[in-house]
Amino acid sequence: MDFLLSVVVPVYKEEANIVPFLERTIKVMEENGYRYEILFCLDPSPDNTYDVICDQIKNNPNIRLISFSRRFGQPSATLAGIFECKGDACIVTDVDLQDPPELMKEMVDRWINNGSDVVYAQRKSREGEHLIKKAVAYLGYHVINKLGEVRIPVNTGDFRLMDRKVIEALRESKERHGFLRGMVAYVGFKQEAIPFDRDKRLSGKGNYNPFFGSLYIGLNGIICYSKKPLQYVTILGMMLFIIGSLSMLYYLIWALLGLFSIAIPHMPFAVALTLFFGGMNFLTLGLMGEYIGRIYDEVRERQRYIIDEIVDQDVLTRRNEDR
Repeated sequence: MDFLLSVVVPVYKEEANIVPFLERTIKVMEENGYRYEILFCLDPSPDNTYDVICDQIKNNPNIRLISFSRRFGQPSATLAGIFECKGDACIVTDVDLQDPPELMKEMVDRWINNGSDVVYAQRKSREGEHLIKKAVAYLGYHVINKLGEVRIPVNTGDFRLMDRKVIEALRESKERHGFLRGMVAYVGFKQEAIPFDRDKRLSGKGNYNPFFGSLYIGLNGIICYSKKPLQYVTILGMMLFIIGSLSMLYYLIWALLGLFSIAIPHMPFAVALTLFFGGMNFLTLGLMGEYIGRIYDEVRERQRYIIDEIVDQDVLTRRNEDR
């Protein structure tokens, strides 16, 4: 079967990981005789990531680079690579080698032999990750699948192969949040998992906080794929209204019986009750704000990303000729 395989790699401040990643990835491609392209998607980076990638493009015509006008974030960079790739299938992966390039062969085999449209890597272990991140991820997946409208496979990331028809289905989506795991689960098609042990990061540090970053991703998945939090808040509001009404009735009866002074609670309890209801109000407003914020992002219809340039070997050759 003759096909072109695209490898989409979002990068930001990753200059030390580019060459090791390419060495292992190109080895997989060449040993298996794949026609391939490796597409780096670069948010403008303060280090030398851009120059390192350009140096590699000079030596390999199968490498391309998308550079954005500003930093749009990894989700948008990933979607840009998916939509701009030329392959019959694409594999999304990280450059830090936590996702082993050697697993790409098995993904391709499942795609060809089993007819799977999506082949995703499912983590059996997470070497080098913080306990907090593991706990947030574990809880997040279960909450999302409990509340969400689509089921997202647990212990998965963006490391996956997608057939061209999946790519085109994603392209038709107008959502701007870029939660790829949810988007792929939503479009459906035949999907299967490959279990693997995730390695620790090759070098450097990740570009997002292990706690708040994971928390944001989880919240994004819940808000984008479930209305149940709003329904639960409505139910909670009704319950609190009933409790409040019964409390008012209770004090009214005691007042009419002339026992009002006995019924007044101690001050600490009154303060705690006030803080509780005040906190619930702010929590409810915050939840509604998250949904309204998503609506605001969608109705503005701003670009998910803006491409500054696409660099390949021909572009670099013309640059040298113009000098």
